[in-house]
Amino acid sequence: MLRIRTLAAAATAAACAGVLALPAQAEAAGSVHLYKIYYDSPGKDTRSNSSLNAEYVQIRNTTGRSVSLKGWTLTDASRHKYTFGTYTLGSGKTVTVRTGKGTNTQATRYQGRAAYVWNNDKDTATLRTSTGRTQDTCSYNSTRYDYKMC
Repeated sequence: MLRIRTLAAAATAAACAGVLALPAQAEAAGSVHLYKIYYDSPGKDTRSNSSLNAEYVQIRNTTGRSVSLKGWTLTDASRHKYTFGTYTLGSGKTVTVRTGKGTNTQATRYQGRAAYVWNNDKDTATLRTSTGRTQDTCSYNSTRYDYKMC
């Protein structure tokens, strides 16, 4: 009887060790994910381009390789959609997607809008791959803060 308990305990310990190792392996692989939503630009909402560009979403690549975001989309709950053109996000890099107009760079992309996208009280950002698969979502429900770390 003692031997059966010892084997059962050893099997349970091994199973737990395997389960505990899985998240660390998944985390080590990294992901492309929503990192931050700055949904309430500072000051009054004047719809000026500088105010629109103070509203943004950051997407981070924590994988060990560059990832093409061509055809990927960023949407809010009202289905405002930004679609990435030809763009590659480097390993360990972050891209900022601003609401207003500007000249795209490697670190910043512009939606080219003349109106705000992200609600100041609650909304949900969804990042989808070019095939339409949901890559990540991030929601907020607060007027106490101006941004949400995802």
